Amino acid sequence: MLYVIIGVLFLALMFLPNWWVKSVLRKHNAERSDFPGTGAEMAQHLISTLGMKDVTVEVTEHGDHYDPSAKAVRLTQDKYEGRTLTGVVVAAHEVGHAIQHHRNESMFNLRTGIARLTYVFSKAAPILLLATPALIWINPAFSRWVLIAALASMLLGVLLNLVTLPVEWDASFGKALPLLEKGQYFGSADMGSARQILTAAAMTYVAASLASLLNLGLLARVLRR
Repeated sequence: MLYVIIGVLFLALMFLPNWWVKSVLRKHNAERSDFPGTGAEMAQHLISTLGMKDVTVEVTEHGDHYDPSAKAVRLTQDKYEGRTLTGVVVAAHEVGHAIQHHRNESMFNLRTGIARLTYVFSKAAPILLLATPALIWINPAFSRWVLIAALASMLLGVLLNLVTLPVEWDASFGKALPLLEKGQYFGSADMGSARQILTAAAMTYVAASLASLLNLGLLARVLRR
C-alpha cells in the first residue's frame, strides 16, 4: 500500500506542474483588442529599449525559447502573432534570457555549457548502448565504460535541469517582471495574471527535473545490486 501511495504522489508531482503550466498559458491566450502589439512586437520593443541590437525575434515550431548561438528570441506562432497576455508576457520572459546572455551572466553561461555537453552525450549514449553487446563480446571490460558513459549522461541531465530552474526563475522575476512593471504595460488585474504566467514560464522544466532525478535514482539502485 505504501508503494502505491508513493507512486501516486510521484505521478502527481510529475504531471501536475506540467498540467498547471499549460492551463495558465491557455487561460490567458485569448486575443485582446486593447493590446497595442503582438508577442513578437513586445519582444522587439523590449530588445530595442535595452539596446540589444544584435538580438532578433523569430517564429518557431519548436517551443518558445532563446537561442544564444543565433542570438534569437523564438516564439511559437500563436504568441508571435497573437495580441494575448500569454504572448506578450512569454515574450518578455524570453527577452529575459537574452538579457542574461547580453550581460554574460555566470549561471546562464553555465547552463549553456552543460546543455552543449548534454547534447553530445545524448547523441553518443544510444550508439554506445546499441553497440554494447558486440563490444562486450570483443572486450568484456568495455561494459564498464558504457556504464560510465550512461551515468555521465544522466548526471549531466540532472545537473542541466537543476541549473535551469534558477535561470528560468531569474528570467521571469529578475528580468521580465521589472521590465513590465517599469513600462507600466498592464493594469493591476492584468499585472497579477502576468505574474502567474511568469511563474508558469519559470516552472516549465520542473517535471523534467523530477524525471531526471528519478532516472538517476533508479540507476543508483541498479548499481547497488
